Amino acid sequence: MNSKKLRNIPNSKKVSDKDLKILKDIEKKVSWLSAWMIHNANNIRKSEDGLKVGGHQASSASIVSIMVALYFKVLKSEDRVAVKPHAAPVFHSIQYLLGNQTKEKLDNFRGFGGAQSYPSRTKDTDDVDYSTGSVGLGGAITIFGSLMQDYLYKHNFINKQNKFGKMVALLGDAELDEGNIYEALLEGAKQNVRNCWWVIDYNRQSLDAVVADELHLKIDELFASMGWRVVILKYGKKLQRLSKIKGGNKILNWIDNCPNDLYSALSYVGSKGWREHLNNDLKNDKEALKIINALSDSELNDTMSNLAGNDVEAVLEAFMEADSDDVPTCFIAYTTKGFGLPLAGHKDNHAGLMNNEQMEVYKSELNITNGDEWDHYSGIKSSEKDLIKFLSKSSFYKNNNRTYSDHKIEIPEKLKFKGGNLSNTQEVFGRIINEIGKEKSDLSNRIVTFSPDVTVSTSLGGWVNQKQIYNRVKKTDIFHDEKVVSAQKWHVSPDGQHFELGIAENNLFLALGAAGLSKKMFGSSLIPIGTIYDTFISRGLDALNYAVYQDARFLLIATPSGISLGPEGGAHQSIITPLIGIGQPSLLMFEPTYADELEVILRYSFSFMQEENGSSVYIRLSTRNIAQLKRTLNTSLENEILSGGYWLEKSEKPSDITIVFSGVMAPEVLEAVEIIKEDEINVSVLSITSNDRLYKNWKQSHINKSSGVNNKSRIEELFETSNRDSVIISINDAHSSTLTWIGGAVGKKIISLGVDEFGQSGNLKDLYENYSLNAEAIVDACAQVLTNNN
Repeated sequence: MNSKKLRNIPNSKKVSDKDLKILKDIEKKVSWLSAWMIHNANNIRKSEDGLKVGGHQASSASIVSIMVALYFKVLKSEDRVAVKPHAAPVFHSIQYLLGNQTKEKLDNFRGFGGAQSYPSRTKDTDDVDYSTGSVGLGGAITIFGSLMQDYLYKHNFINKQNKFGKMVALLGDAELDEGNIYEALLEGAKQNVRNCWWVIDYNRQSLDAVVADELHLKIDELFASMGWRVVILKYGKKLQRLSKIKGGNKILNWIDNCPNDLYSALSYVGSKGWREHLNNDLKNDKEALKIINALSDSELNDTMSNLAGNDVEAVLEAFMEADSDDVPTCFIAYTTKGFGLPLAGHKDNHAGLMNNEQMEVYKSELNITNGDEWDHYSGIKSSEKDLIKFLSKSSFYKNNNRTYSDHKIEIPEKLKFKGGNLSNTQEVFGRIINEIGKEKSDLSNRIVTFSPDVTVSTSLGGWVNQKQIYNRVKKTDIFHDEKVVSAQKWHVSPDGQHFELGIAENNLFLALGAAGLSKKMFGSSLIPIGTIYDTFISRGLDALNYAVYQDARFLLIATPSGISLGPEGGAHQSIITPLIGIGQPSLLMFEPTYADELEVILRYSFSFMQEENGSSVYIRLSTRNIAQLKRTLNTSLENEILSGGYWLEKSEKPSDITIVFSGVMAPEVLEAVEIIKEDEINVSVLSITSNDRLYKNWKQSHINKSSGVNNKSRIEELFETSNRDSVIISINDAHSSTLTWIGGAVGKKIISLGVDEFGQSGNLKDLYENYSLNAEAIVDACAQVLTNNN
């Protein structure tokens, strides 16, 4: 253990012998419950479909001691934890003992309505802080949770009497293969992260393989270089005692030099394997052999497998020592995968399950009575009274009010901005947010912005000039101090309201996820806004999905979009993002065309994010200047915009052709309409402001109909007065299939125009002609459908 960087344990924190005895009882109980839960789901509960239910008995067993030490002795109610995904059964077992989980849900583990396969804020009913399941992301978000906690305190949004909590990540060592882990660590170093613990369950086995022998050295070096304290927990108490016996250090040296795969194999083989290898390798060391030969088979096996991560007393001491400061700390806790189970150490144990015979032996070893498998006290040596008294001291006992709330942020009836005859939605967004920054209002104070090194190019520059960049460490803008002329004033201070992130989209969405949970995590409402190039949403899609899965609330501004960004084109062009918007749960997407629409949508989004049944919002914007409409929006038109679509032009007679479009394609559509009208064809234009909302509303209406509620969807209402044989032409600066569903929804033929190929650089005239997005392409499409109809 790297004890030079740790203080001694204060007497007030030392664990009594009685408490240690109870902890060891709980340790066995949690190990049993987690193993039984999985066994019950796979071997006892009736299978409805014949599929293996699964679970991770070995991965759970390796981390039991660590989690017992944390939840029953170290963690406080203000601390927040991301549990490694494969330790979900351990987490649910702990919550069961603490009174936050029911037997019925454990009995239905991985069943519909039961305890989830991986800890989930939204699907589980026990005390989950951060959802996990997407490997690596659960650990990484704790860094951003810690940064948000600091931000809230620095801005006086949290009661000063509340204590700082630690953001704790429990990670499997194989999770360190994920690249987002290192992106997050680098960002944490830049942002001066603190109050963050990462506990690595170093069992040296992944799904299919054994982890490289020298990985712990790389981990040590990496975390140290990022400013973290590294604590290596290798030897449990029994092995530690060997160091004080003559010849004992030779045995410890043998363990140090033992390859990971051999150690794992011997953990599975047991005492016979240990004795054979030790007697052979240490045959010239009489003192070491004397120790080995004095131990019975069971004592030898217990001693040689006594790694610190599987010894509740050893990990508890380390946690207690590190618990007296806010230094970010990485604990590398050596464990055996499957510790205590017949599967221990076997390279195939990741998905392995104990059979009925093995389970009966394990039950007997733990003195669990038949019929009392779910009982809280069966097999425990401590008295029921002592156990209940001990459990009640935990900050997590019966939840202990760990979910907070806060007031709703007031949104004005109108958002100010300076208009223009020619504008683009990205520019207007910048103007609106800049005007908000000038106000002294709750909204202005509660907005916090994030951008992955594209702050200025996504129109946040004016906001940042007013609100500054956030960091706990104050730093002036050297260019400004040296009188170098620049439009940007990059002052950094604890009062700042913008996080300038590096170019890592995973970090953007993890930061937005952490900020979007601030109300429930820390009792403080925020309006988090993240800006990103639309095309690079795909790069951070896993983290975006992870953030909204937890019901984090934030506003995503994605700009520029499509091939309409012109000369920059190519790899920067977004094609499928509207399909992501329509397909991503818990994320409402809008794509406004005009400045006044954006104002309505932004105002609505700020409120919708705060509603109980609301969600995060994604707004797709463009840098293409288009002529603005001279109109004043009334309440009715605003509601139509928010419903997902409205008639930009409506034919007096039933339409022969309806052109449906979204975003910046309005000029081409309106030009095509003028050409079509010359042939006295009845044409209408439907502007789609939220394809996402229209689709979900249409789908919900059909669900309602199956329940006997006969109501028309918004899209069906819009087409009520159209000609029965009319056709639809859809066009958007994205994949052509984006709006195609509308044809099926209203029972009409449709030709869909869009971009289905990789883009390239060029001016808009050339690009629109090449990809069939210009007025001529729209007219040609209309001619095709009219010819076919005739």
